[in-house]
Amino acid sequence: MDLLKVIDILGIAAFSIAGAFAAIDKKLDLLGIYIIAFITALGGGTLRDILVGELPVKWMLDLSSGIVVAISTTAALLFTSVIQNNQKTLLFFDSIGLGFFTVLGVQTGISLGLNPAISILLGTITACFGGVIRDISLNTIPLIFHKEIYATTCILGGIIYLLLQNITMPSMLDEIICIATITLFRLLSVKYDWRLPVIWKPENS
Repeated sequence: MDLLKVIDILGIAAFSIAGAFAAIDKKLDLLGIYIIAFITALGGGTLRDILVGELPVKWMLDLSSGIVVAISTTAALLFTSVIQNNQKTLLFFDSIGLGFFTVLGVQTGISLGLNPAISILLGTITACFGGVIRDISLNTIPLIFHKEIYATTCILGGIIYLLLQNITMPSMLDEIICIATITLFRLLSVKYDWRLPVIWKPENS
């Protein structure tokens, strides 16, 4: 199986589980959980495909994506009784999903011969916008708009991936380094409360 296809499947699985736990945390019903898992896993890729003109979007042509969502979400539901902290589980799988999908988005841009900056943007969109749609659907301010480091992680990972592409080393190693960097940086940023600066007007006294 092609390596990028494996990354795609793993990314869908990770984001499906993250979406499922976000929905469970909001106490949605069973259908709601599957819907949130679906849009979390496939929302970013759908937007990416529309932007680059790949229509119909990939999950409409290949039912395996929907099957992965269904299996992953079902697995998440089966393990809810033994998982102590939904938020930590959500963070873990969301971080992994960011890594997988950033690589896929950047690789899409590279394969189309797009500008490196646009390729990084595609990677960030692919990784982040499923979560944006999920958070809006759950009536939550999307993480991408917080001072918490989120999209910045994808941008950093995309830059590293493009730099590694110019070094003579196996492509698989490039992808593993990028995914690991994004996942680790995201987890560490939450653990140590790394944040971007915020500009605001002082309140009138």
